[in-house]
Amino acid sequence: MKENEIMSVLRSENEEYRKLEAEHRKLEQTLDEIIKKKYLTPDEEVEKKKIQKQKLQYKDRMAQLVRALK
Repeated sequence: MKENEIMSVLRSENEEYRKLEAEHRKLEQTLDEIIKKKYLTPDEEVEKKKIQKQKLQYKDRMAQLVRALK
C-alpha cells in the first residue's frame, strides 16, 4: 500500500490520526501568523519555538502510525 493510501485509511479509520492532523494544521496556521510579523517579541520567539516543537511531535506520531500500517 502506498503512503498516501495509508494516510487516507488512517484519516477515515483512526481517531488519533485525525486529531493529530487537525492539531498540526492549527499549529501551522498559528505559526504562519507569527512568522508574518516583521519583528517578534521575546515571548513570541518562545511561542514560535514551542509551536515548532509541538508540530514536530505531532508529525512524528503521525509517521509512526503510517509506518505501523506498512
